[in-house]
Amino acid sequence: MSDMSLLMAGVLATGPISALNLPEKPVITPDNLVQQSTQENLSQVVSPAEITPPEFVQPDITTSSAIKHKYENILKKSREKIQFINSPNLPELKNTQAVTEVAQNQENTEEFSLSPQPPDSDSQMSQVTSVSQLKDVQPSDWAFNALQALVERYGCIAGYHDGNYLGNRTISRYEFAAGLNACLEKLNEAVANNKINTVINSEDLILLQRLQSEFKAELQQLQQRVEAVENRTTELQANQFSTTTRLFGQAVFSVQGTNSPDVDLFPRDGVPERQGKTNLTFTSSAQLTLATSFTGRDLLLTGLSAGNLGSNAALLSTNMGRLGFESNTDNNLVVSDLSYRFVVSDNLGIVVGTAGVNPINTFRGISPLEGSSDGAISLFGQRNPILSIGNGTGGIGFDWQISDRISLQGVYSAEIPSFSGNINQGGLFGGRFTAGTQLSLAPTDNIDIGVHYLYSHSPDGLLGSGIGDSQLISPFADATAFDTQAIGATVAWRINPNLQLGGWGGFTSSKPFNLPGSVETTNWMVFAAFPNLLRPGNLGGVLVGQPPKITSSTLPDGFNFPKFSDGGTAGGRSDTSIHIELFYRAQLSDNIALTPGLFVIFNPDHNAANDTLIVGALRATFRF
Repeated sequence: MSDMSLLMAGVLATGPISALNLPEKPVITPDNLVQQSTQENLSQVVSPAEITPPEFVQPDITTSSAIKHKYENILKKSREKIQFINSPNLPELKNTQAVTEVAQNQENTEEFSLSPQPPDSDSQMSQVTSVSQLKDVQPSDWAFNALQALVERYGCIAGYHDGNYLGNRTISRYEFAAGLNACLEKLNEAVANNKINTVINSEDLILLQRLQSEFKAELQQLQQRVEAVENRTTELQANQFSTTTRLFGQAVFSVQGTNSPDVDLFPRDGVPERQGKTNLTFTSSAQLTLATSFTGRDLLLTGLSAGNLGSNAALLSTNMGRLGFESNTDNNLVVSDLSYRFVVSDNLGIVVGTAGVNPINTFRGISPLEGSSDGAISLFGQRNPILSIGNGTGGIGFDWQISDRISLQGVYSAEIPSFSGNINQGGLFGGRFTAGTQLSLAPTDNIDIGVHYLYSHSPDGLLGSGIGDSQLISPFADATAFDTQAIGATVAWRINPNLQLGGWGGFTSSKPFNLPGSVETTNWMVFAAFPNLLRPGNLGGVLVGQPPKITSSTLPDGFNFPKFSDGGTAGGRSDTSIHIELFYRAQLSDNIALTPGLFVIFNPDHNAANDTLIVGALRATFRF
């Protein structure tokens, strides 16, 4: 894996700030920006042989000023005989009469058509005026031998990389035209600089004129191509954001709503006490990311975001209806990513930052349905929930490419790394933090596996995953700190380009600091992804799973969450929630996607007394 691939592996994870498609190639530095841009554009229209003329020979021989002036004018007029369009290296055509100085008293001269043809940038063959011009130049052709003779007499082309001019091989007319043009430029330069001691006879000037006329179309097209590349380069320089920084952005507009299910707030008698209600809402969020490279082997990410889509958990009395693209900042601009990634060797990358450093952004994504702006619409459908434990923001991580099919990622992340107050509430090593690792495997070309392990400390008995049973202790008991160990795995199998199957599973075990017993949770999901559904670039998804559920709680009586309203006795959840989701992303263009989706939660909050919850959303994503 390349250096920048290591740097970008975590960037392409699909949390709210990391959903953008950043470049795999080093950002172009100021020294090579124009050169690389020009070469890339030229390579699209002509082969390297056509844009790389042979080296020039510059004999160090002086001539008199009179000879220089005489033959410089003769060459100039010879070139003016053939009209070139838009050639910056030639003077404007002021006289189209025959060059009497070189044409008089010559025998066997041929008449040529001198009427210029208008350029046509849309067709490379627009300048071709005869069938013979479509042919390559053979070593036996008169033009081939004529130019070779001029080269031998005047040394106007040194030759190709092997030291031979053209050899005996057939060449394209464009390659021949490049050599002819190089010879003309060299002769002009040599005369102008007093570096030629051979009088250019009139026969050779007529020969040059004939060659120019024969290859007029190719010379014009080569010039037009160069001018097109120069124009593109100028436009690139004028509109580039920065020579070291690339700007990416996205905006998400969405309409979402739910049904109004009856909710059993205190699951002791199976009788609903309230009704969950949310309004149909229209919301938006925006995100800008600056990706800066200083050396080509590093990446500084600065992410800014703002939005007004908040969680619906409070209104529904369950967090199982949350959406994956929530971004509630009250439309205030916040720093959502500030991390620096660099490589210490060809297979080891490091990330460090005060924002955007957590397992989600550091571990390599496995699920093809992950992506807050272009993947599943539910929060549970994004990824294995154990990866969100700890709600980390800042810290340090690494990505180690052990072999072609094995890599290892690790991270240490704190929830509030900048907090300098109570050690139990925040700071780099206080409050809520997580340390974890993921072993990423590719046993075959079509199978990806991620094996996860995380250790997390919680000061208040909340896992911090935000989905399903993330609270470990009864709300009627005093808050206590917990240490949690979580293990899980995610797998994706690409059956063919249009079908992928996969799933994940997760298990957590949490122990309180000052109490006996433990709390255990499980979650699972299976999914099918349908890339290119109905049209290339589209994506369909079907997901079925169980949100995190407390399966065992052995804390002292009064402390257990599953039966908190009935004495808080030991035991796990008696009912099970099932999550079913369907979505379809229609990629309308490279920059616009429209995603309708629907998911249904049976037995919300792992309580059969609750009505089925239905959440629908229409998400529009604009990227630039």
